[in-house]
Amino acid sequence: MTPARWRSAALAALTVQVMGLFALVAYALWRGNFSTGAWFTAVEAFLSGLVLAWWTAVFRRFTRGRAVAPGDGALRALSLAFPWLTSFRLVLWFLLLLSLANGGAPEANGVALTALMTVWPASILAGNAVYGTLARLAPQPGDPLRRKRLADWLNVAAALSLAMAVFNVVPIAGFSDRPTLGAQLVYGLSGALDVLATLLALRAVQVAPAGEER
Repeated sequence: MTPARWRSAALAALTVQVMGLFALVAYALWRGNFSTGAWFTAVEAFLSGLVLAWWTAVFRRFTRGRAVAPGDGALRALSLAFPWLTSFRLVLWFLLLLSLANGGAPEANGVALTALMTVWPASILAGNAVYGTLARLAPQPGDPLRRKRLADWLNVAAALSLAMAVFNVVPIAGFSDRPTLGAQLVYGLSGALDVLATLLALRAVQVAPAGEER
């Protein structure tokens, strides 16, 4: 495909992913009966949708080879919001870590829990790197080092997103309740869309022009 088609495909997938994250807010609250855990999931999905929407807006101009002014609204919003999203996600991870350290889920498979507690923060940090790298690259889209760094982080993020999708769909015995078929479909599709959008964004970065298109 041409660079323009890769760009269009990536932007379409990212847009659908943003809408899916906002839909996930309502689903999480409904499925969780507005419990505390449901609110945590909903807030994380809402923040993720906002940050991804701003990231997509900046990405749209970057993949045309256009420099984004440091004072641009979408870039400023992205730069301010993504550290808060990362912090919130790490707090959720740390709360679960404390619960497990205090004897939570004693019957769960230790290997599976270790894998989850390792992959989850790695995925959070990879996402943070993707957001931050684009925020720094957007004002200078021709910077070859940062372009390569963004592509590398997108590649890592795609692999970790796939792993997290598996954890969200396949329950760990003794740790999480067996999800309904509907929940597996919702979170499975959400995870698959995340992986697809990340891979398409990776390809769009690889073929994006270094100078501004006319």
